Amino acid sequence: MCMDDCCSTTSRRDFIKLSAMLTAAGALPLLSSLQARAASEPDAPVRIGYLPITDATPLLVAHNNGLFEAEGIKAERPVLLRSWAQVIEAFISGQVNVIHLLSPMTIWARYASRVPAKVVAWNHVGGSGLTVAPDITDIKQLGGKTVAIPFWYSIHNVVVQQLLQANGLTPVSKPANASLAANEVNLLVLPPSDMPPALASKRIAGYIVAEPFNALAEDLKVGRVQRFTGDVWRNHACCVVFMHEHDLNNRPEWSQKVVNAIVKAQLWTRDHRAEAAALLSKAGPNKYTPHTPQVLAKVLAPAAEDHAGYIASGAIAHQQWDEKRIDFQPYPFPSYTEALVKHLKGTLIEGDSGFLAGLDPAQVARDLVDDRFVRTAIEAAGGLAAFGQPDSFERHEEFAV
Repeated sequence: MCMDDCCSTTSRRDFIKLSAMLTAAGALPLLSSLQARAASEPDAPVRIGYLPITDATPLLVAHNNGLFEAEGIKAERPVLLRSWAQVIEAFISGQVNVIHLLSPMTIWARYASRVPAKVVAWNHVGGSGLTVAPDITDIKQLGGKTVAIPFWYSIHNVVVQQLLQANGLTPVSKPANASLAANEVNLLVLPPSDMPPALASKRIAGYIVAEPFNALAEDLKVGRVQRFTGDVWRNHACCVVFMHEHDLNNRPEWSQKVVNAIVKAQLWTRDHRAEAAALLSKAGPNKYTPHTPQVLAKVLAPAAEDHAGYIASGAIAHQQWDEKRIDFQPYPFPSYTEALVKHLKGTLIEGDSGFLAGLDPAQVARDLVDDRFVRTAIEAAGGLAAFGQPDSFERHEEFAV
């Protein structure tokens, strides 16, 4: 873990690298590698790339529980990657063929660099939060301070900027040593694993990120959850399942079996939350993540008193939504994709984000997502009702700060 300015230097280097990759010219060599791999290995097994966060749960559960093999396809051990730049590079070059990716990053990849890939399912809903230093009890207190985000193209960046603006604060992107006005909040990209030590050392006043890093701050007593993102955007997707168009078009039966396994993994996880926490942990047989079972259980199988405490503290403001800290529902609702594109257009994003201006939200929802396979998988699993959802492939987005 990084405790000083090496964190921001490394993060900026990753962002610059990723920005270069996600251009038409930068992606070309990687796409050439992808085409060569596809031609030389037409029956490639499932190769998962993931970050050690709870967003990866369905992919890891599907591997651990042998759900790919049960569908009649082979799967290699998932590859743990350390940054979103590594995930994207491994995916575009064809080293891995199934990944979980921040939903806004799929928009960046497909429309800024024309990566031939599509969202085939959601990986989970909720599962993120804004964690702040223990002495901060109001978002307004973040004025003049720094808050870390995992990436510019993330639901975290979208939600935190909405929260800041609703509290009279202005999100900015300035050098770490720049002076800030009393109403400005400097956004800094950090890897999730660097966030808790940065908060503990007071380099930042808070961070918004996927679990279990909010739970980890609570466990270490270096931070408290100010607000859960699922309490701002109800049942929002954070990470989605991204697959190559080559596989979707040329291996439809294989692709269907991949999605079947992921959907079944989500259904299993909903009914075996404590077991899922154990198998994902460093104490599990595959040691998928470096987290303890206790920290993961706080996210996947929290105690009832935790929920009551979050209502009392204001971390949950919309208790009528009855949101879980993390939940699993695989259908990629078009209304969410449309709303996400609209929000991104008004969100501060470092780098060249000009491509967003030309995107039509409804067209993106139709083009970015291929829901053929997930609809079939959901129906075979008992319909959306099996995932605690109304039995409809349409919904109305609820966003309330």
